[in-house]
Formats: sequence, structure tokens, C-alpha cells
Amino acid sequence: MRRTALYSRSTPSRAPEPSDALAESHPVDAPPVELAPSRRQRVLRALNHPRTLWLAIGTLGVMLALSLSMSLRNGPRQLTQDDINAAVMHTLTTQVLPSPAASAAATVAPSIVRVEGYVAGKKGKPDVEQGVGSGVVIIEDGTILTNLHVVQGAETLKVTFADGFESPAVVVNYQAENDLAVLRAQKIPDDLQPATMRSTNDLQPGDQVVAVGFPFSIGPSVSAGVVSGLGRGFKSPQGGQMMRNLIQFDAAANPGNSGGPLVTMDGQVVGIVTAILNPTSARTFIGIGFAVPIENAAAAAGQPPF
Repeated sequence: MRRTALYSRSTPSRAPEPSDALAESHPVDAPPVELAPSRRQRVLRALNHPRTLWLAIGTLGVMLALSLSMSLRNGPRQLTQDDINAAVMHTLTTQVLPSPAASAAATVAPSIVRVEGYVAGKKGKPDVEQGVGSGVVIIEDGTILTNLHVVQGAETLKVTFADGFESPAVVVNYQAENDLAVLRAQKIPDDLQPATMRSTNDLQPGDQVVAVGFPFSIGPSVSAGVVSGLGRGFKSPQGGQMMRNLIQFDAAANPGNSGGPLVTMDGQVVGIVTAILNPTSARTFIGIGFAVPIENAAAAAGQPPF
């Protein structure tokens, strides 16, 4: 059935004649009577009302807050110590990790130097190499610790840094009673890295150490062992002096290791390799080496570290 159009709710006082009903209801000068809005129009008006917009924004905010709360409540669980232990064990069983000795050697490697001594050659001939030893940079200005017997008798000295940079060097101090010499390179490479020195106060027999240097001119070479004794005495075959309070170690050392550092597993220098015990004339390692404690060595450079 056809729906009758809706008009204003006001009811006329009398029923107009059909012919003049429109005229009486809509005078010429009066505004036309508006039709009552349909359901669709009422919905559209409601949606366009500012209050509706703010209500929608508020509703979305509440929904977002509820969603975030649920996400946090249902998120990943907290790690436990068992989870951490399992991850560590997985890494240890699936990855090849560097040995402590390798890590220690890598830490001190930028500070290792090769020390060469020369004497003048005969007329018209180049200088003759007198010997090769090792050294370690302890101050970034190019201050180097080595053994006195490495440089003794040399007329000129050359040091080669870890990156291959070469420089003449001079002796600026020495400590004969401990067979120590302090060198200063006349030129230094960019970003020279000095070694870190560590007190020997807590050093104990059995502590792991590495010796780094140039045995038989080969190197830099690394050997590993342990501290086998403390407070040892040794008479130097070169200078004849009795050295005391030495660190005894069993990391392999041979001619050319002299002047190089003895290093703990954290890569810190605790001594300067100075001698090996060998009752034969072969001058090869049989299991006992000696190092001057770093406290003595640094004092020779005027830099007591502790």
C-alpha cells in the first residue's frame, strides 16, 4: 500500500475546502512547510553532528587502550635464568670460541714491537745487525720497555711497530740491576696503542700467562703457559748481576723473546721476559723462564703504574 506523505504535526482548526487548502496552509508570503525528515536523513544528520564525532573518537580510544592492554598481557613471557643458561649452553656447543690465550695475545698485539740493534759496517758497507729482541709500548708517545742486553753494544736502534711502521729509537733510561732498558721511538704511527699494565700483587702460581715476542727473529709469536713461581732469583749470564723477585713461568721463551711482555689472560702486562734457565750452551727453552715484575719495569721508565 502506498505510504501517505507526512506533513507538519500542527492540525488546522477547520477542514479547509479542497480548492483553498493549499493556499490557507501555505500563504504566499509564508515559508513552505517542511517535510519531516526520513530515517536516512536523521541518520546522516546524527553522523555529521560534532557530538557524534567526539563520541566516535572516544570509543576508538577506549578500544585502542583495551587492545594494547590485551597485547601486553598476552605478550612474550619474561626470560628466566633457565632460558639464559640454555642459550649459553647452545652457544658453547655450536660455536667455536677463541681460547683465552688467543684473546690475551690479540689484546696486547697492537703494543708489541720488534727491536733491532746495529753496529757500523766496515768502510763503505751497510750497518750490521747485532741482534733482534722484543719490546712493548707502555706510553703512547712511543716509550718502549725492553731488556738492556737486547740493546747493549748497539750503535743504532730500529723498532718496528705492530702495523709495520719503522722508526729509529734511542735509549732514554736503563736499570742494569733488572736488565731493563727504556727506549723512545723518534717517529710513531698514528693511533699508537700502549699496553695496559697490571699489578703483580694478586698473581699466583698456576695463573695462566702468554709470552709474546720474536724468538729466533720469528714473530710476533705467542706461547702459553702458567706462572710456576714467584720471588725467584737468577744470575744473568750476560751482565753477571743477580736479579731478584722474578716471575717464573713455563710458557716457551727463546732468544729473541727477551724484552717482550708476559701477559695475563685479560691481556694485561705483568712482566718483561728477561731470561731462560738453561744449564747447557744450546740457549734453548727447557721449561723455566723468568720475567721482571712490571712494577720494576715501569719504575725504570719513570712511570710507577700502581
